[in-house]
Amino acid sequence: MKSTKNLALGGLLIALVTIGTMTINVPMPATNGYINIGDSMIFMIAILFGSRFGLLAGGIGSALADIFLGYTHWALPTLIIKGLEGFIVGKIAVEKTSESSFEIRDIIAVLVGGTWMVAGYYLGGAILKGSWLAPLDSVGGNIIQAIGGGVIAYPIIFAILKTSIVKVIKEN
Repeated sequence: MKSTKNLALGGLLIALVTIGTMTINVPMPATNGYINIGDSMIFMIAILFGSRFGLLAGGIGSALADIFLGYTHWALPTLIIKGLEGFIVGKIAVEKTSESSFEIRDIIAVLVGGTWMVAGYYLGGAILKGSWLAPLDSVGGNIIQAIGGGVIAYPIIFAILKTSIVKVIKEN
């Protein structure tokens, strides 16, 4: 029964990242990509549900958004970059079940995960464009996206932790 619950939860979290990424996105013509709020969902999922769900929801959900939005050239790099971002945040952060368990390392987790995302897209851009200079124009937008993702994620995490939903999901 637990594997069925985890499968359903995983599917819902993947959909949450996909929708979060697709709902608000700002195209960046210089990079052939876009800025979005999907990172906030990845951060939230990784902190609340751990590295495994962060990896799967971050990677698959973000890659699906790239495909659905027509950025298919970024889908494979995004699968890797965002998946590792969710994994990193989940590994550093402490999984949450109550409001009192929030720690400074959760902020560090988002900073490290966001830094990986910026570096990962720089590397991905260098590979796609065949130049180490061309992807430099994406760094600023990706930094804004990472910081914005953290700023959006924390109030949502706090609001969710005021309920018992995470505890109920993890116990059943």
